[in-house]
Order: sequence, then C-alpha cells, then structure tokens
Amino acid sequence: MRTLIGCFFLAVAVPCTASDNKALLWQQPGEITVADWIWGPGGEARAPQGPFVFVEEDLKGTNPKIKVRDAKGEQWTVKFGGEDHSDVFAARLLFAMGYAAQPSYFVRSGVITGVHGLKRAKVFVGKQGEFAYARFKLRESKKMARVEGSDWSWRNNPFVGTHELNGLKILMMLLSNWDAKDSRDGKGSNTAVYTKRDPDGDELLYSFDDWGATLGKWGGFFSRDKWDADGYSQQTRAFASSSDGQAIRWGYRGKHGKDITSGIRIEDVRWLLTYLSPVTDEELRAGLQASGATAPQIDAYAHSIRERISQLQRLSQSAIATH
Repeated sequence: MRTLIGCFFLAVAVPCTASDNKALLWQQPGEITVADWIWGPGGEARAPQGPFVFVEEDLKGTNPKIKVRDAKGEQWTVKFGGEDHSDVFAARLLFAMGYAAQPSYFVRSGVITGVHGLKRAKVFVGKQGEFAYARFKLRESKKMARVEGSDWSWRNNPFVGTHELNGLKILMMLLSNWDAKDSRDGKGSNTAVYTKRDPDGDELLYSFDDWGATLGKWGGFFSRDKWDADGYSQQTRAFASSSDGQAIRWGYRGKHGKDITSGIRIEDVRWLLTYLSPVTDEELRAGLQASGATAPQIDAYAHSIRERISQLQRLSQSAIATH
C-alpha cells in the first residue's frame, strides 16, 4: 500500500507538460491496492486518533467546521453536514489517479474535549463533545505550505491543453462536482497552489481542494445537490456521448461549466482511461464503504461510476472505429 507524508504525494513526481518546469499537477500513480482505497492518501498511519481536543471553530465556507488536535498531535479540520462522505471518496479516487489530494477520513463517531462557544457547528456537537458522521481533513504538513494569493483558474494555469488538466476536468464531471470555483471567484476559490520543499528548489503543486459538492446532481442553484445516490444515478445516462466519434457531448452543468467541458479530446479520455480502466468494483466499493456509504448507496454508486467509466471507454473505442 502507498502511504504519503503530509497533504500530497511526496514521492518523486513526474512533471506534466507545462510552461513552468517547477509546476506539478499530476504524478504517475504507483501500484494501487484495496487498502489504498480504504485509507486514501494519508494511509492507515495518518488516520485521526482520539481523544480529540477542540482548537477553534472555523467559520469560513458554507458548511459547519471546527479545528481539533488528535492524540498524535495532528491538526484536523472537522466538517459536518452533507460533505462528510463525498469529500472522503473523492480523495481516494484522485489519489488512485495520480492527482494531489489531502488526507481525508470519515469518522463515524467520537468525542471532542474542551468544546466551547460554537455557533454554526453547535447542532452537530453534543454537550459532552460527542459527535457523529464527520469528515476529518489533515490541516498541516511540515513539508508543504499553501501559497497565499496563488489560486489558479481553469483558463489560466501552466497546464492548459495538457492531458493532465483535461483528465482532472473529466474527474470533476465523473463525480458531478458542480462547485468548480476558481481564482475568478475570489475568496471562494477551490483551487490552490502549494510549495513542496525540494533540494533543487521548491516545486509548485497545483490542486483542486474542495470535493464536497460531489456524487449528487450537477446543475444550477435550484437543481444541484450532493451525496444523492438516486440523483447521481439518474444523470449517469447523460454523462458523456458522441455522435461522430470525435466531438464529445458532456451532460455536466456547474460553476464555470463551459471551461470544464471545453477543450477535452478523445486523446485525453484515452490518457485518463490508462489509470481509470484498471479500477475494480472491489476497490470502488471499498472506497465507498470507507466514506461511510450505506449498503444501498454502495451498490448504486458503484454501478453508476462503472457505467460512467464504460461511457468513456465507448467513446475511445468509437473514435478508433471511425479511423
């Protein structure tokens, strides 16, 4: 099983085709096992360990969050309310595909000591600090640091036109992540750049950080949702198709939707399938179970994700047949 130190892949990275040779978006994934789908990019060793101690409430964003310290001294952001499952599964898929992902874990229940003065998170934490159904995301790394003010946009980054960026956009749509905010959205941006200390000079790791708005329906404000197996399944039929074996028609709708769906070629689909096609149903189900999905949800999501992968495979095969 692959294990990582900190928030991102710290093995020797394979650079993308980019204008800045110190900028990285993707690395060649190693051998992925079922255990990697269970534990994700942090591995079993980095999993949060109680007892948990309250640090402060985080009032940024739309979902209730608090910051805690665990028994090993690790700092975690604990999120409640609707994103406790989806963000965890997305981290496992990204990790398996070679993209940066912060260690995230679903914690079914626990106790946080010293809790006080809660506002938005008050309804999710009991009087004795007890909680249920939370996402723990690792906050800090000694080898990584976020570059403040360096958020990037889908239109303006060193990877425009590469397999790596277009592969990330396909994963956004495969998971129905409608919250594709970038640097154009100011403080609400979900894109980020991190520095990785390197003897030959710091490397810049590009990341899309927020995958909570996934595995539901894509769409506009009044039609979208997250972690909705039925909604995700209903839209799967419209995920990806082509009438001529070349131009791809994407069903996705979301923030910056035109940027997400444009510029993706059949060659990009084939590139991503190199890593996506080997994913087994056992691995998908292990990742979903580790994310806190129920048995019916595991069945529904595994079936729909497999169908979306099959649609990509059909696109690839159709393009070959037209030549």
